Amino acid sequence: MASAELIKKLEDTIENIPDFPIPGIQFKDISPIFLDPKLYEEVIADLAAFSKGKVDAVCGIESRGYLFGIAIAVALEVPFILIRKAGKLPPPIISESYDLEYGSAIIETREGQIKTGQRILIHDDLLATGGTTEAAAKLVEKQGATVSQFSFLIGLKGLNGDEKLKKFGAEVYHILEY
Repeated sequence: MASAELIKKLEDTIENIPDFPIPGIQFKDISPIFLDPKLYEEVIADLAAFSKGKVDAVCGIESRGYLFGIAIAVALEVPFILIRKAGKLPPPIISESYDLEYGSAIIETREGQIKTGQRILIHDDLLATGGTTEAAAKLVEKQGATVSQFSFLIGLKGLNGDEKLKKFGAEVYHILEY
């Protein structure tokens, strides 16, 4: 869906940082996008176009999912709902635990902010293995809503994140793929 021109601009802007945070990892630094307001607007327009008329609310995953997610929600004129790490939101909360490579984690949202029957877009900056995003989708479903879409700035090939999300029957979109 993204134009070749937008993809090229992003590829020229996002910095590849080798061996960060550990040797062997190629970190994709998206922070230079925020130095170019016009490019940021183009990214939001592209992500919002994917979801226009298809969602009732946007859920953003802490913390980098907020960087684009809030602006997508504003562009779509729908609510934005925070999905946070455990212990960051006041009660009442709904929680979902998930496994990490070494251990587990919990994400939460405030009870009552996601409404039964809503069509939800879950947004994050990057899709890797899909574990956190899968937990976010389960969190949405626990509250009687449907995940109709997932969107990301970047999708990492070979880590099977897209595969993990197929069970939700939702559209998956990322502007860039590495």
